[in-house]
Amino acid sequence: MSSHASDEARVIPLRPVPAAPEKPEEPAPKEPLWRDVVGDVLRRERLAQERTLKDVADAARISMPYLSELERGRKEGSSEVLAAAAHALGLGLADLLALAHRRLARPAQPLRSRPLTSQPLRSGSRTAPRRTEARSRLGDIRLAA
Repeated sequence: MSSHASDEARVIPLRPVPAAPEKPEEPAPKEPLWRDVVGDVLRRERLAQERTLKDVADAARISMPYLSELERGRKEGSSEVLAAAAHALGLGLADLLALAHRRLARPAQPLRSRPLTSQPLRSGSRTAPRRTEARSRLGDIRLAA
């Protein structure tokens, strides 16, 4: 053996090494969880009406800590609980779900910075819409249930 030989082993790659991309690709935005979106809608509506957690929780007949966890997306509420929270805010369950759907339909914007819309819902459903009044930061809005 020669004393001038290198101690390094020669590595033969099993797969071709990909060339480094010129511009790093941005990861696809994560879709928000349903409970986060619904909770955010509940919180925004409550704050728009300038109501406290206690006030809405009492009106919905659910505990204040549970409503807080719903708003923060920590709990996934049943349809009965969500309907009670929505009714306490002057909304129907369909209104709550429609607002949440609108938020999900615009994935390009971050969840917390999206404004709530006050567009009326379509009235072509099987049952006649029930109109409810709700106070919002956008003023008086009419929502169909």
